[in-house]
Amino acid sequence: CLGSGLIHPQLRLQPAQDRALSAELERWRAAGMVRALWSRDARLWTGGPEANWLGWLDIVEREMPHVAELEAFGAQVRSLGVAHVVLLGMGGSSLGPAVIADTLGAPGAQFHMLDSTDPAQVLALERVIDLERTLFIVASKSGSTLEPNMFLAYFHARAVQRLGQKAAAARFVAITDPGSSMERLATDEGFGWTFYGDPAIGGRYSVLSRFGLVPAAAIGLDPARLLASAQRMAHSCDASVPPSENPAVRLGLALAALATEGRDKITVIADPAFSSVGAWLEQLIAESTGKRGVGLIPVDGEGLGEPASYGPDRVFVWVRSSPDREAGAGAALDALHAAGHPVIEIALADRWQIGQVFFLWEMATACAGAQLRIDPFDQPDVEASKVKTRALTTAFAQTGALPAEAPFFRTDGVALFTDEANRKALGPCDSLEGILRAHLHRLGAGDYAALLAYLEQNAAHTERLQAIREAVRARFKVATSVGFGPRFLHSTGQAYKGGPNTGVFLHITATARDPVPIPGQAFSFGVIQAAQAQGDFEVLLERQRRALRVHLEEPIQGLDQLLAAVRRALQG
Repeated sequence: CLGSGLIHPQLRLQPAQDRALSAELERWRAAGMVRALWSRDARLWTGGPEANWLGWLDIVEREMPHVAELEAFGAQVRSLGVAHVVLLGMGGSSLGPAVIADTLGAPGAQFHMLDSTDPAQVLALERVIDLERTLFIVASKSGSTLEPNMFLAYFHARAVQRLGQKAAAARFVAITDPGSSMERLATDEGFGWTFYGDPAIGGRYSVLSRFGLVPAAAIGLDPARLLASAQRMAHSCDASVPPSENPAVRLGLALAALATEGRDKITVIADPAFSSVGAWLEQLIAESTGKRGVGLIPVDGEGLGEPASYGPDRVFVWVRSSPDREAGAGAALDALHAAGHPVIEIALADRWQIGQVFFLWEMATACAGAQLRIDPFDQPDVEASKVKTRALTTAFAQTGALPAEAPFFRTDGVALFTDEANRKALGPCDSLEGILRAHLHRLGAGDYAALLAYLEQNAAHTERLQAIREAVRARFKVATSVGFGPRFLHSTGQAYKGGPNTGVFLHITATARDPVPIPGQAFSFGVIQAAQAQGDFEVLLERQRRALRVHLEEPIQGLDQLLAAVRRALQG
């Protein structure tokens, strides 16, 4: 069984929104714009290099003949007695496989994904795996991305210590583009396998390529079944299907049309079976559309509230199980629709239909990008943060220290940083509570609040950050998001810096207890994370964002202190 047929997104719009969408669909039909997309005509977007990044359109058809190779790889992994599969990646190369594993399970081996330079996160992973029964997959298109290379250096050294050079190398898999530095390293070290990506597919569109299929095969899933699911959606979106009947075109044009009327906060509500899809959508939507001062701002993980909790800038996307509408969030979303909010329902009758979800949203995002007149395949502001980080780590290698920073306010265990323009906007700086009150009261209609935490992504930290976002939404009725660094740098970070200047940012860092040295490097994971945080904050300030950085000496105690101060600041 390949699933229960084709999924059909249900667009529950208001009458005027329906009319606007119908007009755009007719315009696309008359102009042959779906044919232009499939023929890779860059004029659909900006007339720039977009045609070089459309390999995802036919990747399913091109991967189908190679399923036997993936199945043989999966069988070899099982024959090794592998109990843990660890994906070392960042951005699209890691979030897509995580959705596959979380949604479909891991029948052959337990799946782990590392996309954080937080030292505690690295150590937490090391504690739960058995190096003698672990397969490491390092995923990097360019081969030069900082984080995967550092993860590789650390865990390869650990495996060599335990297993010896030759046996350790046999437990490593590289997924990279042909000719990359990662390919050369894998060959030199004698990795067990090297798989190649398609240079015409960017990371966030890569889940149906080897970057998603190899991890799926490694944990015992059937790549043919996943591809067959995606193929159904691809066929329903091809050039012969009229725009009004094309699920991805309808979805993408609807999102763009709603954004033009101010509804640019794409709020993802997912049933538990599909809970991880929101993080993948965050990256795809934000990194693709958030640039040139426009874009869609995805909101994942925000608890569902009453209609009065929201402003008129929301679109709700519900990814749900088909049989569970009444048992799930149906009543709450019906109330939101009755109150005037657009609701988009995507019902899956079978978990394997997640393959359809991948292609649906990739194409919908490309179509939304065409409507917004931007290039949905570049990420200029992500690159800006990378440049800052490289400069800072280079400085550390030369001097043994990162550039000094001076807080403008300090209290017990907490220090605050920002630039002169933001500091002046905050007014008197005589207490943590007062500064937070001034900062958060900069939120206005159509804005959003983002908590950007360079901390270990664990339950205790998440619980406290969620409590802060709930308090902010309750007070200001604005969209809220929580991102863990450096993951969000390669995801929502693009929209935060390059999208509309509607964010109010609370940037949270902490002193690393154990910096965790990296073999062969002059810096530790703690230094890398600090450099990433510093570089990220500098770019936010350069983009004239409303940003305040809170540095905590101790994460849990500091978050409790921050939460209490936020609650006091929002009273009255």
